[in-house]
Amino acid sequence: MQELFSSYIDKLPLLLNELVEMLPVQPANLPNHIPKRGIYLFSEDGNHFYIGRSNNIKRRIQNHCRPSANHNQATFAFRIARGKTEYKKATYKTKGSRKEIEADPIFNPEFLAAKERLRNMELRFVEVDDPLLQALFEIYASVILKTPFNDFENH
Repeated sequence: MQELFSSYIDKLPLLLNELVEMLPVQPANLPNHIPKRGIYLFSEDGNHFYIGRSNNIKRRIQNHCRPSANHNQATFAFRIARGKTEYKKATYKTKGSRKEIEADPIFNPEFLAAKERLRNMELRFVEVDDPLLQALFEIYASVILKTPFNDFENH
């Protein structure tokens, strides 16, 4: 394996250990000092559900959980709500679009409930400044932790 790529790969298990060993916090009660850039993990009752990356972790977590957040901001909650309604599969047409689904009277309460649920989940994070390492670690951690709400499908 090429030396540069190998140097990234070697860091992944260490970052994963740091992430999962972190004492979790709740998104509703974020501490004052959290890393600016890096990876975050949503869990519930010890089950890992979703891992993401951001250049502003605090703002990203707030977007995931804010009641007024839309489908582009609260993507994890949107996926949870999809699983609880008839809107299982994404479409990129006007009919059945994310914006249309978000306004649906059956879907919208599930979406709001999912954002509330996220506010009470366990949250862990780890600082990762390098964007390439962020991308590799997000995929690695998702595979190792088997996070069911991550989707690396192309659009």
